[in-house]
Amino acid sequence: MHTLKQNKLAIFIGLFPALVIYLGIAIIPIGISLYYSVMDWNGIGKMTFIGLDNYSRILTDDTFWLSVQNNVVIMLTGLVGQLPLGLIMAMLLNKGLKGSGFFRTVGFMPVVISSVMVSLIWGMIYNTEYGMLNSMLAFFGLESWQQNWLGDMKWSMLSISVAYIWQNCGLYMVIFLAALQNIPDEVNEAAELDGATGFRRTLHITIPMLRSTIMVAVVYSISNSFRVFDLIQVLTGGGPAHQTEVMTLYMYNSAFMNLRYGYGSAVSILILLFSLIVITIVNRLGREKDA
Repeated sequence: MHTLKQNKLAIFIGLFPALVIYLGIAIIPIGISLYYSVMDWNGIGKMTFIGLDNYSRILTDDTFWLSVQNNVVIMLTGLVGQLPLGLIMAMLLNKGLKGSGFFRTVGFMPVVISSVMVSLIWGMIYNTEYGMLNSMLAFFGLESWQQNWLGDMKWSMLSISVAYIWQNCGLYMVIFLAALQNIPDEVNEAAELDGATGFRRTLHITIPMLRSTIMVAVVYSISNSFRVFDLIQVLTGGGPAHQTEVMTLYMYNSAFMNLRYGYGSAVSILILLFSLIVITIVNRLGREKDA
């Protein structure tokens, strides 16, 4: 018992710095945002308590719901684009093909460079006058396919989604590759003896054994989609006509550009709530599948 108490004390002392940091950068700012969200405040003058007025205004604002819709597009882009592509790349690299180290580095490179740099690269690719994409289309005689990729309301969100996939699929590639390399060789050998090869082995052996890793990747992808900001801010600034504006950008514009700190704080609380709701639903669905 004495040893246990000593261990508990050591564990508490070890965790205390992390607890203080977590409280300082997560819990306390959320509490402050919650306080500001019920205030009418421009960031400088006197704060006035207005209850839930900020929330009621947000929920009747069409631009906010457009930003929610764009966040859903980004979330689906992560789930349908980044995760499958990352898994396919990981499976190819796991086969030990020649030059896999080079491709692994190239695939992971977009993850380690800054979002601003990623945005500048894709901004040059999409540029209407000298962009690589329109130049390639012209080279192949497809001038009629040329578009104003970031300035056209029909194409802007799709263009951002492609850049978002490119930016993050390397991260999931590394996560899945690590999980694939932990599958024992005996499992694959037994599957081959039973006649499960190729796609059948992937579907019935590999994917089920990666289930927990896939669930972690899904949750991370969803939480990441609610935090996307700098990529869109640099590429389009939320334009044209708010067509690429996501919730974080809507919050930034409300709080810092329009000096409506109370309103922006209420948006940040709603972002937190939406994230928690979606992640909770995904976790519950995952547990039901496991049961």
